[in-house]
Amino acid sequence: MEAPVYDREGKKAGNFTLPEQVFGLPWNADLVHQVVVAMAANARQGNAHAKDRSEVRGGGKKPWAQKGTGRARHGSSRSPIWRHGGVTFGPRNDKDYSQKLPRKMKAKALWTTLARKHKDGELLLVDKITYETPKTKEARVMLDKLGTIGGYEGVATRRKNAILFVLPEQDLAVKKSFANFGNVRVGTVRSINAADVLAYKYLVVVGPEASMNVILSKLA
Repeated sequence: MEAPVYDREGKKAGNFTLPEQVFGLPWNADLVHQVVVAMAANARQGNAHAKDRSEVRGGGKKPWAQKGTGRARHGSSRSPIWRHGGVTFGPRNDKDYSQKLPRKMKAKALWTTLARKHKDGELLLVDKITYETPKTKEARVMLDKLGTIGGYEGVATRRKNAILFVLPEQDLAVKKSFANFGNVRVGTVRSINAADVLAYKYLVVVGPEASMNVILSKLA
């Protein structure tokens, strides 16, 4: 399965054989949905907390006598039916939202989304990106050049969640060069997951050979 590789100027620099065990996979919506939901649940902090009637300050004294006042009987002013009272069945910060997510499921979901990106024409391979120092201007020029490639015009024009750059290893100069673009994110191939890939329209894989070796190792 051949795919073209481009340079920073948007010109074809060669071809790369995509691994069949990854990019030959069929779309599995159920698996991807399960993994993405589990990842969102595991990232949930659960900080929301409402006090019940035993935790609200005050309310120890009976508001009025049980009988003889003509009013309804009440034992505490911190009852849930009172203003400033406790909350019934409110959110609690001791609730655990985490879900078990096997490593192989997570890796298979990533492979499936990568295969889908390739089939939809939203996967772009770039040979390398290097900057000695952060250069936002040069990064803008590169995006415009990549946007001249047929089928990838949105790389230069899409305003939201346009591109996810995946580097074979961490490069702060490249990351800072794209930091001022609100529609671009730069990450490493070791840290990407199915949710990241789905969040952006285009996936740009830098250094295809090194990056694909890491992707294959996720299910080893």
